[in-house]
Amino acid sequence: MSEKLRKEVVLEALKKVQEPELNKDLVSLGMVKDLSITDGEVEFTIQLTTPACPYRENIKGDAKQAVEALDGVSAVTVHLSADVPTSSPQGDLGGNHIRNAVAVASGKGGVGKTTVAVNIAVALANAGASVGLLDADIYGPNVPTMMGVDKIPPPKENLLVPAESYGVKIISIGFLVSPEQPLIWRGPMLHSAIRQFINEVDWGDLDYLIVDLPPGTGDAQLSLAQSMPLSGGIIVTLPQKISLEDARRGLEMFRAMDVPVLGIIENMSYLELPDGSKVDIFGEGGGETLSQATGVPLMGSIPMEPAVREGGDEGVPIVISKPDSKVALAMTEIAEELAAAVSLHALGSREDLEIEMLD
Repeated sequence: MSEKLRKEVVLEALKKVQEPELNKDLVSLGMVKDLSITDGEVEFTIQLTTPACPYRENIKGDAKQAVEALDGVSAVTVHLSADVPTSSPQGDLGGNHIRNAVAVASGKGGVGKTTVAVNIAVALANAGASVGLLDADIYGPNVPTMMGVDKIPPPKENLLVPAESYGVKIISIGFLVSPEQPLIWRGPMLHSAIRQFINEVDWGDLDYLIVDLPPGTGDAQLSLAQSMPLSGGIIVTLPQKISLEDARRGLEMFRAMDVPVLGIIENMSYLELPDGSKVDIFGEGGGETLSQATGVPLMGSIPMEPAVREGGDEGVPIVISKPDSKVALAMTEIAEELAAAVSLHALGSREDLEIEMLD
């Protein structure tokens, strides 16, 4: 059997392996790379659309099993890599290449939006992605405290250099003003600051830029949408009715700005007591209700836990301090769901563009 034919046989076997979220086989998606065969030993790489793929081990196992079943195969080695697609034609922003920018929003304050943004960013970095975190909550910049950093390095070539913590690059107005200094800014000043944080920061090459927006639907949200293309937005809400009403406004804000709404996150869903019973402090089912009313998927529900507050105060996100806790596992799963949603949207946009070009 010729080398060429043997590779074709292997690829034919891999056509039976589906990417669960994209609903296409690995070969059609172009995910099989560097296939080699030496004396019955098969080696190849599967290039995922995100290092945070929740099905990475399933895909790897299915691919290995499919090839092992072929006659003449004595060993199979499967490597995993990732190449994150982009849904927004952003190109270079001040010399940076940001593949995907995702805004984290809430209709009201106090729902844990920044806590969610911080932990999602760290979870994505833990998975191997290159991640930035932009604190666009100009009036309440809490990201530096939650990430355990209080200053940024000196500027380089007229660019701000982001701080780095837990593998995440961070920029915030909190690094540039004293903690007690109030920011009484009108729209133009706020717009200028957000543009500076996008175009005048040495972000480098990022797979994901997570943007922590201030609560509500105001100048910061508009400034961000005008300053860079957003791959999508996610809405953080509590289960209670009044929080849902405000979250709905934030969701419709994204739609009004033509920003894809990737998902809803219900935070502080319940408190688990030492005996295992659960208390619905803020009601229950609100995230699912909002999801059904808007057609936006519920990405996950996050329980309450004192360690979340403790970690925020101490600058250690819970996905670092207690990675096996229910809250950390929920945050990590949400980060994986978000990465998958971004890839799905990016590849869907690419297919739509190809169809338009053919038409």
